[in-house]
Amino acid sequence: MRTLKKHDDTMADVVWIILAAVLVIIGSVGTVAPVLPGVPVSWLGLLLLKFAPSVKDELSWTTIVVLGIVTLIVSLLDNYLPVWGTQKMGGNKQVVWGTAAGLLIGFFFGPLGIILGPFVGALAGSLLSGNKIKAAFKQASGAFVGYILGLIAKLVTAGFIIFFFIKALM
Repeated sequence: MRTLKKHDDTMADVVWIILAAVLVIIGSVGTVAPVLPGVPVSWLGLLLLKFAPSVKDELSWTTIVVLGIVTLIVSLLDNYLPVWGTQKMGGNKQVVWGTAAGLLIGFFFGPLGIILGPFVGALAGSLLSGNKIKAAFKQASGAFVGYILGLIAKLVTAGFIIFFFIKALM
């Protein structure tokens, strides 16, 4: 009877760890892919790992809660920073929408498209709203800087989540 119980615990452990790892991996991809809520998904993976029988004591609730709060803040900032950058440089709603469209379209062109897409989209949005090229470049630069700041915040947060995930497994 004892061996059967141990076997069940091991299987449950493996299932929890695999589910958690899948979420962390999907979330990590989502930090750069605009169609996935990356950091929140990675955090959910870390939360799931907390429930793996062999790992639960290796990962503190303090770590889970602090990273959850950071995840929430970073997720809000990620949506706000491109808008803030655009507005700081004199952009309007069309420039913000152009930034979002550029990000989504850029996703289909790989890493370079993801990085340059928001700039190109903001530039197009600014030009379509009647701005001269100099003003359009300025507004697009603000959107680009905001996007990059948000991306850096997401990557750093995802890095911490991955660090604590691996640390809990070792």
